[in-house]
Amino acid sequence: MPLQLTVKKIDGKPGQVYYPLQLNTIPKPVPGPGELLIRLHSCALNHRDLFIRQHLYPAISFDHAFLADGYGVVESAGPSVSQASAQLIGKPVLITPSRGWISSPDGPDDPNQPWTVIGSAQSTPAGTAQEYIVVPEAEAVPAPEHLNAAEGAALPLVGLTGWRALVTKAQAKPGQNILVTGIGGGVALQVLQFAVAMGCNVYVTSGNAEKIEKAKKMGAKGGVIYKDKDWDKQLLKQLPKDRPFLDAVVDGAGGDVVARSVKLLKAGGVISCYGMTVSPKMDWLMQAVLKNVELKGSTMGSRKEFEEMVGFVRQKGIRPVVSKVVKGLDNLKGIDELFEEMKEGRQFGKLVVLIEGSKEEGKESKL
Repeated sequence: MPLQLTVKKIDGKPGQVYYPLQLNTIPKPVPGPGELLIRLHSCALNHRDLFIRQHLYPAISFDHAFLADGYGVVESAGPSVSQASAQLIGKPVLITPSRGWISSPDGPDDPNQPWTVIGSAQSTPAGTAQEYIVVPEAEAVPAPEHLNAAEGAALPLVGLTGWRALVTKAQAKPGQNILVTGIGGGVALQVLQFAVAMGCNVYVTSGNAEKIEKAKKMGAKGGVIYKDKDWDKQLLKQLPKDRPFLDAVVDGAGGDVVARSVKLLKAGGVISCYGMTVSPKMDWLMQAVLKNVELKGSTMGSRKEFEEMVGFVRQKGIRPVVSKVVKGLDNLKGIDELFEEMKEGRQFGKLVVLIEGSKEEGKESKL
């Protein structure tokens, strides 16, 4: 019978508990009307998954499959699927990582209907840490042909989050100066790749000089160590003399990002914030108000934005950065080691699980 990975409930307080992984066997699902059966080849971790294991995330299900990122091949289709979906049989697809947000640029289309990220969620059984998944045909998007299984799983959630933060919210354009904070994480790396491909001048921050050097090899113009007290002054010296300011900051940390970047931002510049890993609170300064700086929150994105993002990856031949891969859904020790890497912040790129039986077909990931 097919394998499925869930989190196992044990006693403990939020932030102190650490739910173990549990391997299950389940019946092979059958697609219903308008649905596709997908044989998953790979899945990937996100910080959300670590928060789930620590019970720092709401509405957790201990019965539904874990993880939100998935890449697989369509095995069969249920009745009444469209001709386009029927033609996907035998072809690789990406699973959309959330449910309930179709196309509105403002947020989930219907506030009365639940929007959720998939994977160990109470409101949807969908999750990608399993060998088979059934999804509505609209929730499977043809995978870019140049991606291998590991790269395919690395893309969905961070790609969507980064695309909305950079394109929809920051409205990045060629020639602009964009600061991406916390390089090394999946979203930050995806923003870097998108912005470089758009023709932006990208600068990065990190707590690690090696990560900054890797970012430069990927096209970043420069970078600074955020632990340095004067990193903002260091960055100012790196900006082009004919454009000595930032047009936008794409940030996932929060903390003092407003205070540190407001002097660098142009009048009317944008801080696009997709997360607050440093603290759930952020100071907003009068200096930013007087400079007409815009602070924009950005969470995941719509199915429409997901399709646009995947199309851009296909057009530009972008390969998501994969930091480490383990093989086998039943390799609980190896998967736990991926979570340890994430806890300690050692990764540069995504942490991926190749599900047993997947084939890489000779495609190679390139940094």
